[in-house]
Formats: sequence, structure tokens, C-alpha cells
Amino acid sequence: MKKLDCGSVDCTQVVSQLWDYLDGELTEERMRDIQTHLTACAGCFPHFDFERAFLKALAATRKEDRMPGVLRARIMEKLREAGCEGLTSP
Repeated sequence: MKKLDCGSVDCTQVVSQLWDYLDGELTEERMRDIQTHLTACAGCFPHFDFERAFLKALAATRKEDRMPGVLRARIMEKLREAGCEGLTSP
């Protein structure tokens, strides 16, 4: 990948941190640096756009309730009985 001068981070760094960026797992400063780079870099923006669309499509396929409430309650009760702390019911 060709490195372009698009701010304080280079293309390789931006592309390698896109998932963390999209998940909001970077420092505020790093998030700003990557945003600045993406705004200016025609080479990195398509990578960002694809990964963002991928995550959006993935999220759309998830179901809200993965198990019946009764089953969840039974599992949570068993975990509490086993000594797991800090568990709350939804």
C-alpha cells in the first residue's frame, strides 16, 4: 500500500487500526488522528467504508433475544449458585 501524507498517521497504521477505530476502542487523540487521515486519504477511505458496511451488515443479522428468558434466568441462577459474582438479570 502506498503511503500518503495525510496527517500524523500513515496508511499502514490507519488500515491496521480500522476495526479498533470502528469499535471506538482507541484513545480520543488516536480516533481524531485516524478521522483526519480518512478525511484526506482517498486510498484508505475505501477500506474504512467496506469495514463499516461489513459491521453494519453483521449487526443487522443478529437477533435481539438469543435464548428464551426462562432459559437465561435458569442459567444465571446456576451461575450465581456456583459462586459467580456481579451477575444481574436483564
